Amino acid sequence: MNFNYVDNLQSCHDIYTYNSSLNLIDLVYYSHIPTVIISLLIGIFVLIKNKKTIEGKILFLLSLFFSIWVFFNLILWTSYDSRKTMFFWSFSGLLISFLFVFSLYLSYVFINKRDLGFYSKLFLSILIMPVIFLTPTVLNLTGFTGVDCESIEESFFANYYYGLGLFVFLWILTLAILGYKRADKDFKRQIILFTVGIEFFLLSFFTSGYLASLLGFYELEFYGIISMAIFMGFLAYLIVKFKAFKIKLLAAQALVAALVILVGSQFFFVQNTTAYVLSGVTLALTLGFGYFLIQSVKNEVRRKEELQMMADKLAVANDQLRKLDNAKTEFLSIASHQLRTPLTSVKGFVSLIIEGTYGEINDAVRDALTKVYASSERLIQLVEDLLNVSRIESGRMQFAFEKGDIGTMLKDLYENFMLVANNKSLYLDLKLPENPLPEIMMDPSKIREVFSNLTDNALKYTEKGGVTLKAESVEDGKTIRVTVSDTGVGVPKEEIQHLFKKFSRGKDTSRLHATGTGLGLYVGKNIVDAHNGKVWVESDGEGKGSRFIIELPIEHVEA
Repeated sequence: MNFNYVDNLQSCHDIYTYNSSLNLIDLVYYSHIPTVIISLLIGIFVLIKNKKTIEGKILFLLSLFFSIWVFFNLILWTSYDSRKTMFFWSFSGLLISFLFVFSLYLSYVFINKRDLGFYSKLFLSILIMPVIFLTPTVLNLTGFTGVDCESIEESFFANYYYGLGLFVFLWILTLAILGYKRADKDFKRQIILFTVGIEFFLLSFFTSGYLASLLGFYELEFYGIISMAIFMGFLAYLIVKFKAFKIKLLAAQALVAALVILVGSQFFFVQNTTAYVLSGVTLALTLGFGYFLIQSVKNEVRRKEELQMMADKLAVANDQLRKLDNAKTEFLSIASHQLRTPLTSVKGFVSLIIEGTYGEINDAVRDALTKVYASSERLIQLVEDLLNVSRIESGRMQFAFEKGDIGTMLKDLYENFMLVANNKSLYLDLKLPENPLPEIMMDPSKIREVFSNLTDNALKYTEKGGVTLKAESVEDGKTIRVTVSDTGVGVPKEEIQHLFKKFSRGKDTSRLHATGTGLGLYVGKNIVDAHNGKVWVESDGEGKGSRFIIELPIEHVEA
């Protein structure tokens, strides 16, 4: 090729001066340099944070080749030396081809989470080989025009690498559709965002470059260059929102970086010293406040992560405790079943001996056996409470609902406990309404157990006075209320809220030498709840007695 460099230099210098007068050169700087900075920042950041994965390396190569191409293109716009124009323009097709190939490579790895196969890499290598071999030949650039200071491209060469770009665009779209179908919900969103970003970049870059080459209107390339910044914005959002590329990036970091780049880009437009100073002060303030913002957000995120770790550990510990509690409940159930049978036998045989079935016994033996009988009865009650607890907590508590009369049940209990009251020199009163109480749907054995336990407790914790059993109809005849009141030790206000919990006992029980495990009230409350009823305690304070109140609906509703 022969060029008149003197004339071309003069002509290109005139064109450069004309473009400067139109502020076109300022626009070149603004579109090229910030975009390169953004691209390299994202590429280097991902590479540093994710050195071991192939995704980071491919993204870095993509941003690197794009930056080289933009740098060469910037020289073409700002230089008026025809030799530089021919040299740097000759690499344009090769760099663009590598951009297309690395875009495809990155898309495949991101969507499929694996490397390209050997034959796919070989196929891509074959596709790019013509560009590599034709770059240093006259089939790439055929000449130079001094009128426009532009190199003359061979149409076949340009059509080939832009055709490669179109092929890559369609291939990525196919990969995205196939990957979307088999991805989970979260990754589907990532595929959509990634595909929209990279396809927008490829379409803009391909269309603007091809039309610029076809029409000779190379200002269109600005739009293709800026589209890379938009694609990097999509990647930054993927990293912040979904931790794409296995990287943690705070939104504050991305925001501050974007602000710094935008503020710094103003230096390409300022025309005087005052504007330079103002831009410099704005940039310094942005850096300063951005640094403190990032540190504050980092501390907040670190505290949040620590709290999350603690919550996870607590969840694991709670799960272990639940398993231990279930194992304990199962153990209680097995042990109670094994204990109940021999205890029932002991109680039965002792009862037969006391009654004289096996012959006459003297008073001393009878007194001893009576104590054995009472102790075995307490043990049986304890075993029954433990069994009930295990049934309640494992969800195996069964109820047999039938019509029953509360008044008759209380009369039987009154007669049974009268001897106990007399032995302690206490009174036991029963107050029933004049009109018989209506029958209700209930499990008679379990409700009887609740009333019996409350009456036994009232007598147990009362030293003087006595106990009153009272039944009445309330709430317009829809509910039956049973009150077991005593003149015993009472219940302090601070203990009332804990009284119906497992193993909960009043603080005065040790002083009265009252036996018990604190399970009776817990079991009783669960039985009443299963009848869709309510149970609570009232007390005027220590030493002023207490009132245990049970309300049961007359019309049974499954709880």
